[in-house]
Amino acid sequence: MNRLGMMIDISHISDRSVLDVLKYSKAPVIASHSCAKAICNNPRNLNDDLLRALKTNGGVIQMCILSDYVKKSPPNPTRDSVFKAIRVKYNNFEGLTDEQTNAGHKEWDEATLRYPRQLATVKDVVDHIDHIVKVIGIDYVGIGTDFDGGGGVADCRDVSQMGNITLELVKRGYTEKDIQKIWSGNIMRVLDKVEQIAKK
Repeated sequence: MNRLGMMIDISHISDRSVLDVLKYSKAPVIASHSCAKAICNNPRNLNDDLLRALKTNGGVIQMCILSDYVKKSPPNPTRDSVFKAIRVKYNNFEGLTDEQTNAGHKEWDEATLRYPRQLATVKDVVDHIDHIVKVIGIDYVGIGTDFDGGGGVADCRDVSQMGNITLELVKRGYTEKDIQKIWSGNIMRVLDKVEQIAKK
């Protein structure tokens, strides 16, 4: 992948696999949609040791704003049982006909309206950014929403509300230069370095 100029993404792999990738990759890598495990203990998120290893590699962690990875929802057994029943009824949405898939999605959407989740907020998202900056610095954090995978928090559900993150960063004292790094500068640095290594 280094030879081909591909960015390596570590967001969906185990902690041990992350360390393996960091050991062998000559190019910086990205976690395209992960958060800080110290703030929200989810398998997708990176612990502080992995964050430090990512910094050593020169990579970037792109903050995921899928609520489950930002903040644990309060328990809701009724909601959980309803969605579990839908998954069972529709074979976890595997091997279905188009008609069955459509029916399953309709039931899922109706249940989502009947049993709304308590979502994390932009303030919770920026808590993760604060933590990552404290542990490894401003040069190694970005934002990778995961909107296509169910992402979104209460006050940032789609791209039209992304400015709410910038506003919260400004309120917390991040400079224009800091914010530029978070929104694009850091990930572009990684992309440039990956391309340079591929050309060697």
